[in-house]
Amino acid sequence: MATATFTPVGEYLRTSYRPDCEYVDGELRSRNVGETDHSRLQMVLSTYIANREKQWGVTVLLAQRVRMSVNRYRVPDIVVVRGSVPTTPILREPPFLCIEILSRDDSMQDMQERIDDYLTFGVPHVWVVNPRTRRAYLYTTDGMREAKDGILRTTDPDIEVPMAGLE
Repeated sequence: MATATFTPVGEYLRTSYRPDCEYVDGELRSRNVGETDHSRLQMVLSTYIANREKQWGVTVLLAQRVRMSVNRYRVPDIVVVRGSVPTTPILREPPFLCIEILSRDDSMQDMQERIDDYLTFGVPHVWVVNPRTRRAYLYTTDGMREAKDGILRTTDPDIEVPMAGLE
């Protein structure tokens, strides 16, 4: 059984990783990225929202570090914040929406831990999208539901993203 190497948070914050990794209680965790279906959906989905930033009063960020707590940093595939571009290099306030695009190697346990971190931190909306099946799940503190009608939604602001338009 392999053991994780402890990394001080200061070292994590001073280091650039390609691709960026997450920091969870002293452990560096790689993110599963780099496959075409993941990359393409990340680009198309972020572009769809970015083209409506002024209309919805939001800003889209890709692979943005988010400080969940003193020992926990997550890097969602897509982050949506209310208002304009943040002035800090790392988000310290809960974003409006975190979007995760599933990769083949993502485990349900790891994804659920990530979702729980977002919701506990105060992120009001979390979307998890499978690029291969085109199924999407919407999470809030009220629970989870599948977007069976194919539309990803938030409230306040009301955002609607039709999965069919993300080709």
